[in-house]
Amino acid sequence: MARKPKTVELPSIGTLDRSAGHLGRQLAQALRRAVNRGDLKPGELLPSTRALATSLHVARGTVIEAFDQLIAEGFLTSQPRAGTRVAQALAQAPATRAGERLSCVEPALLTERARLFTQVARQFSVVPAAPFAVSVPVGPAAPDDIWRRLGNRLRARGAGAPAGYGDPQGARELREAIADYVRKSRSVRCEADEVIITSGTQQGLYLSCQVLLDADDSAWVEDPAYRGITAILESIGRPERMIRVPVDAEGMNVDAGIELDPHARAAFVTSSHQYPLGMPMSMARRGALLAWARANRAWIVEDDYDSELRYAGHPFPSLQGLDPDRVIYLGTFSKILFPSLRLGYAVVPKNLVEAFYGARVLMDRHPPNADQHVLAAFIAEGHLDRHIRRIRGVYADRRARIIETIERVLPPDVAWLQPSDQGMHMVLWLGGGVDDKRVASLAAEHGVAVRAVSPMYAGGNGPMGLILGLGGFSDEQIEIATGDLARCIATVARDTFRAPTTRPTKNRRGVVPD
Repeated sequence: MARKPKTVELPSIGTLDRSAGHLGRQLAQALRRAVNRGDLKPGELLPSTRALATSLHVARGTVIEAFDQLIAEGFLTSQPRAGTRVAQALAQAPATRAGERLSCVEPALLTERARLFTQVARQFSVVPAAPFAVSVPVGPAAPDDIWRRLGNRLRARGAGAPAGYGDPQGARELREAIADYVRKSRSVRCEADEVIITSGTQQGLYLSCQVLLDADDSAWVEDPAYRGITAILESIGRPERMIRVPVDAEGMNVDAGIELDPHARAAFVTSSHQYPLGMPMSMARRGALLAWARANRAWIVEDDYDSELRYAGHPFPSLQGLDPDRVIYLGTFSKILFPSLRLGYAVVPKNLVEAFYGARVLMDRHPPNADQHVLAAFIAEGHLDRHIRRIRGVYADRRARIIETIERVLPPDVAWLQPSDQGMHMVLWLGGGVDDKRVASLAAEHGVAVRAVSPMYAGGNGPMGLILGLGGFSDEQIEIATGDLARCIATVARDTFRAPTTRPTKNRRGVVPD
């Protein structure tokens, strides 16, 4: 007569918490942990569902549910009239102690691209809604109730209701509204079929790199430049093919770019409002850049950063309007409405539309549907134009207030503002060799959000300065934040033993340190 298999004595699996709900899941997790710890060995026979239910004071169905889940996951096996056992196959699996991390996450085993993405994650942390943060539409700078009312109206009519997959190029209504808007406001020459809706300018830059550049192609990038574009080129394996072209008072120095690499495949520029320094590209430089692009069959990617917010005169016309066949034009509504909107656009030449369309499909299929319809109505009904006029006044007031406060609180030999008549930020240059990265870090500890300028230069060794966002903050908040910032600068200055630097020379277009 065959000996009856011995049933293993279950180790303590703790107390099931009836107030936490779903006892079956709790029991499954407890048994899973026992197997992972090695308390339950491969091949061991478990108590019957009835016996285990009795010992735990739960319904038999609860035990059956837990066993069925673990059988489906491969932890247990069950045969008719043979009972339920710990899966024998687990004997061949490498043992993993509870809570042990897999070795594949060790930094030494990460790919080079993974390490680059890790650096980007550390550099692009969430910016708090604190004074001097860039593009924080709090208070009077935030969209009013019209946006909410439009959303309610469109969802009630079905246009913004949940549906199936959308058009990767974007909702037709929004593309038509954008084409009409940029034709009138930015002198962009385009039709709706040439507009690709993106999740902000960052995605537009990423799509442009994917579509325009092959493995051996080089690209001009401003020096200093927005970290978003330099990080993209680094992450896709082109750091050595990124040609940093110096910026002066007239914008990107095209002659310097030609000297560095005349046959680059593309040039990435912020022609209307250079980031971070703030000056527009002069007409002479624009003409030279377009002439270079035509002669070399190269592309220009125009990031039209902050173009709508000019406080003296009208916004500068787009570069794209001068040559639509060579320029990819990028814009966003995240800055002028609210960053969480994540809706922007790319206006691309006709022969590139399908390529951008395909790249958009692979990236995230299509943009969110509901907000596209709300934004289309917001633009078409004239609300965007009125909103921009309103926030232009708000930011102009904040800009004047910040300038007055900075010049009153900070001595001019310690810190001085870069002249600029547009945009949502200003640059505060630091004297005396004060480390801008240390000031930014110390300021964050005191609730002041500023960004260091020096890391935006090639090699991360540029002139020391801070980016001050205008934001919708009150006069009292600006006053307090400026005082806190002054104390942070003074603290870092006391620890700095380098001799004071020579203050840069002013010219007609502003101050640009060497």
